[in-house]
Amino acid sequence: MVKAAGEVVLRLRDVARSYVSGDETLHVLRDISFSLCAGEIVALVAPSGTGKSTLLHIAGLLDRPDSGTVEISGRDSGRLADNDRTAVRCSEIGFVYQFHHLLGEFTARENVMLPQMIAKKSQRAARARADRLLGLFGLDHRLDHLPGKLSGGEQQRVAIARALANEPSLLLADEPTGNLDVKTADIVFDELLRAVRSSGLGALIATHNDDLAARMDRVVTLRDGTLAEL
Repeated sequence: MVKAAGEVVLRLRDVARSYVSGDETLHVLRDISFSLCAGEIVALVAPSGTGKSTLLHIAGLLDRPDSGTVEISGRDSGRLADNDRTAVRCSEIGFVYQFHHLLGEFTARENVMLPQMIAKKSQRAARARADRLLGLFGLDHRLDHLPGKLSGGEQQRVAIARALANEPSLLLADEPTGNLDVKTADIVFDELLRAVRSSGLGALIATHNDDLAARMDRVVTLRDGTLAEL
């Protein structure tokens, strides 16, 4: 559920994450502290292999930190039981990835309806919201098309609509336009920013593109496992 502007939707406190490979311990995240408010769009810019995806997975409750806390809308959620973490993800968090991960046997409309149906919305309400969201992305004429019949840009638009389907308070995106050509990426990114701003949610968007990052409210980067604001 979208929060009032300025309300903290994501707070990381002293989050650390390491991986062990043989005799070596790789410290990917070191005492990360970060806050994101409703209505705010933050760019996460850092080279590949520096821990961006790990940070997003921890923020999105897909991974657990070794230490520290993860608060979603004021609730300490990082160490909840798996079922409770799943419930928070379903109601509070939307995800967009570099590759759309649409279900190929379902239409564009059905892909956006599915997370709503899982959240126990009626089929009628889920269909109406799916149609409205896809309409916002100019896909009114593609509602009944399977992903394989859509262009790359159209597929990513459907993926963004799906991420927004349950009206999350937090959107996490990992290189959401990284698989598109420059022109299409620019158009889709504009549409993503417009949708996020009109929804009033908080968004953390990882990107390699400095031009795209410059369009957001602020920019942070990972350096040697720590988060710094640019």
